[in-house]
Amino acid sequence: MNNQRSLFFNVDWIVILTFLALCIIGWFNIHAAVYNPEKPSIFNLDTNYGKQLIFIISALILGFVILLLDSKFFNTFSPVFYGITLLLLVLVLVVGRNVGGNQAWIPIGSFRLQPSEFAKFSTCLLLARYLSAINTKVQDLRTQSVCAIILLIPMGLIMLQPDTGSALTFGSLIFVLYREGLSGYFLVIGAILIALFVLTLLLSKLYLIAALILICALLIYNYKKNRAFITTVIYGFIISVVFIFCVDFAYNNVLQSHQRNRIDVLLGTVKDLKGEGYNVNQSKIAIGSGGMWGRGYLQGTQTKYDFVPEQSTDFIFCTIGEEWGFAGSFVVIGLYLFLLLRIVNIAERQRSSFSRIYGYGVASIIFFHFFINIGMTVGLVPVIGIPLPFISYGGSSLWSFTILLFILLKLDSNRMGII
Repeated sequence: MNNQRSLFFNVDWIVILTFLALCIIGWFNIHAAVYNPEKPSIFNLDTNYGKQLIFIISALILGFVILLLDSKFFNTFSPVFYGITLLLLVLVLVVGRNVGGNQAWIPIGSFRLQPSEFAKFSTCLLLARYLSAINTKVQDLRTQSVCAIILLIPMGLIMLQPDTGSALTFGSLIFVLYREGLSGYFLVIGAILIALFVLTLLLSKLYLIAALILICALLIYNYKKNRAFITTVIYGFIISVVFIFCVDFAYNNVLQSHQRNRIDVLLGTVKDLKGEGYNVNQSKIAIGSGGMWGRGYLQGTQTKYDFVPEQSTDFIFCTIGEEWGFAGSFVVIGLYLFLLLRIVNIAERQRSSFSRIYGYGVASIIFFHFFINIGMTVGLVPVIGIPLPFISYGGSSLWSFTILLFILLKLDSNRMGII
C-alpha cells in the first residue's frame, strides 16, 4: 500500500497531463484530417480516428504498467531491449511490408509494427547504461567510439529500409554526449559540416574550394607563429575538401531522385509546386489560411478536400494551423516547449547518472521530432517523413513515445517527492 501511495504522489503528474493534452489534440485533429461524413462519430472504430482512440487507451495502459515496474529493470535489461529491436530491424528487411517506398513495417494481422520507432527508446537506455558506468568518460576516444557504434548500428539498419528520417533521429543524441562532457568543438564541427553540405549543393565545387583556400591562407597568415593552429587549419582544409567531394558523390549516386528533388525545392534551386514541392506548398497554404483563430473544427477546406497528402501523419500540424489558426498553433507549440523544459528539469534533478543521461535522450528525440516535423510543414527543413510526437496518427509512434516518456517518469518517481 505504501509503495502504491509513493507511486501516486511521486510521479510527475504535470508531465502526464501535458502528455494527455497532446494525445487528445492529436485525436481530434486526426478526426478532422480524415473525416468521413458517412462515419462522423469520432468513436467509430472502423476509421483511423477511432483506431487512434484505441492506440491512446492502450498507450495509457502501457504507461501505467511501466510505472508499476522496478526502476532497476530498465537499466538491467537495456542490452536485451536493444538486442530485440536490432533483431526486429533485421526482420523487417526480410518480411517487412513496403509502404511509400520504405520497407519499415512488419504486418501483424491488420496492424503494422514499425521497429524503428521502438529502437529509439532502447538505444537511449543502452547509451545511458554505458555512459553511467564507472570510469566511463565521454572525453575518451574509446568511449566516443563505443557510443558511435551504439548509435550507428540501428541507424545503418534503418537506412537499409530506407527510412532516412527515422535514421537521422539518432543523430540528435549527440546533445546527450555534449551534456555529459563532449567538447563543444564537435557541435561547431557539425555546424560547419552542415554549412559545407548546403554550400556544396548551391555553389560550384571549384568556387567553394577556392574560397576555403582563401580563408585558410588568411588564418595561417594571421597565426603564422602558432604551428599547432596551422597544422589544425591544414587538416581542417583537407577534411573539408574530402567532405565536399563525398557530399557531391552521395547527392548524385546515393540519394534517391525524390530525396534530391526535396532538397532542391527546399534550397530554392528548383521550383516544383506540382511535384516534390506540392506537399509543402499545400501545407503552407493550409496553415496560412487559418489566420489568427482558424477556420473552425471540421471547416478547413485544404483538410476537407484532401489537398495535403499524409495529413493525419507527417503533415498533421497543417490541420492544426488551418482549423485552429495561429492561436491553436501557438498553444500546441507552447505545450511542446513546456514538456521539453519539464523533461530537462526532471533530468537535471536526478540523483543517478543513468536517469539523467536517459532524460536528456528523451528530450533530444522529442525535440528533434517536434522541430523537424513542424519545420517541414512550413518549408524550413526537407520533408523526411517523421511523426509529430503524441499527435500524428499511428500506434507504433504513439506507443514508442509513451514508453520513452514513461520510463523517465518511473525513474524520476524514485526520488523523494517532486521538485
